[in-house]
Amino acid sequence: MPTTPTALNHYVTLGRSGLRVSPMCLGTMTFGTDWGWGSEPEACARIMDVYAEAGGNFIDTANMYTKGHSEVIIGDHIGRHPARRDRTVIATKFMGSMFAGDPNGGGANRKSVIAACEESLRRLRTDYIDLYWMHFPDRHTPIDETMRTLDDLVRSGKIRYVGFSDTPAWQCVQAQYEAIFKNWAPVVGLQIEYSLAQRTVEHELVPMAQAMGMGITPWSPLKYGLLTGKHTKANADDANRTGIDKHLTDKNLEIVEVLKQVADELGTTCARVALHWVQSRSGVASTIVGARTVEQLEDNLGGLGLSLNDDQLARLDVVSATEPPFPQSFVPNLSNTIQGGTTINGIGSEPWAMAPAGDEDRW
Repeated sequence: MPTTPTALNHYVTLGRSGLRVSPMCLGTMTFGTDWGWGSEPEACARIMDVYAEAGGNFIDTANMYTKGHSEVIIGDHIGRHPARRDRTVIATKFMGSMFAGDPNGGGANRKSVIAACEESLRRLRTDYIDLYWMHFPDRHTPIDETMRTLDDLVRSGKIRYVGFSDTPAWQCVQAQYEAIFKNWAPVVGLQIEYSLAQRTVEHELVPMAQAMGMGITPWSPLKYGLLTGKHTKANADDANRTGIDKHLTDKNLEIVEVLKQVADELGTTCARVALHWVQSRSGVASTIVGARTVEQLEDNLGGLGLSLNDDQLARLDVVSATEPPFPQSFVPNLSNTIQGGTTINGIGSEPWAMAPAGDEDRW
C-alpha cells in the first residue's frame, strides 16, 4: 500500500491518470484583494516562488476567484515564462458566471464552457490548462453535453485532463460512464471539502471516487481556520467576530481539543496535524492549502513531515467520526445474512438464525 508522502516533491499520480502532482496543492482563492480580503500580487508571487522552491508543482484556481484576478496573477508570474509554465500543473475551473445578466455567462453548456475556457487561457497567459474542473453541478445542462464539450477541449489541446468539484456521487458516476461508453476523456480528479470537521464525504463520495478512478483533492482541510486551534471551548463565545461561529459546534470544539492534545505531544501545530490527517486518508491524492503569507504556507507544508502513531490517529478518528446515512448504516449489518457464518476477505460472520440448517434443507 502506498505510504503518505513526506515531502512536497514526493509526487503522486492523480486518480487513474499518469499526471504527477505534489501531495499538497497551492490554492489561490486568496490571490488578489478584489473580494475585500486576500493578498496583493507581489505577496502572491513570493508565495508561488516559495512553493515551487520546495518542489511544489500543482496550483489550483478558478475563473471566478477574486473576479478573475487570481488567474491574472498566476498568468503574470507563471504563464508568461515558458519554462516555469511547463513545469507547473495549472488547474482552473469553469461554471461560475462572470457576466451579470447573461444566462450563458456561467454553467456547463457548450457555449458557456468553451467561452470560459478561452477567457481563462487569456488570463492565465497560456495555450493550455492542465486540469479543468467543473466547479459545481449544473441542473440545467445534460451531463453528456458537458462531457462531450470537455472531450472536444481535450482533443483540441486546450485542456489536458478533466476534473469534477462539489458534485454528487451519482452525477459523477453518470458522467464517468458517459465517458467510458463513448470513449471520451474521463474524470480523473474529484475536489471536495474534506477535513476532520467534514467527514460526511467518506460515506458516498470517497468510495465512489476510488471505484471510478478519481483522485481526491480536499479543499478547506482546516475547515475555514477552525482546525488551526485558535478557536477553543475557552474562547468560543468570542467567535461571532471571526465569521466562523456557525462551525463552532460542540462536536467541532471537541475535535479541536483532541487535535491540540496530539499537536502538543508532537511539538507541532494543530494545522500541521489536521493537514497530515487528511492527506493520509484513503483515496486522497493532493490536499489544497491556501495561504495569505509565506509563513502560513511554510507552516502548512510542515504537515507532510509528521508521523502520527496509531493511538493518535485513532483518537482523531473517534472524536471526528460521523454517523453514516442510509443505506451505509444498514449494509454493515448484513454480513451474517449474506455470508452464512463464513469469513470472506477478512470479514467474519455468524450463521444467520433464519437460514436453512444445511445442505439437507436445500429445496
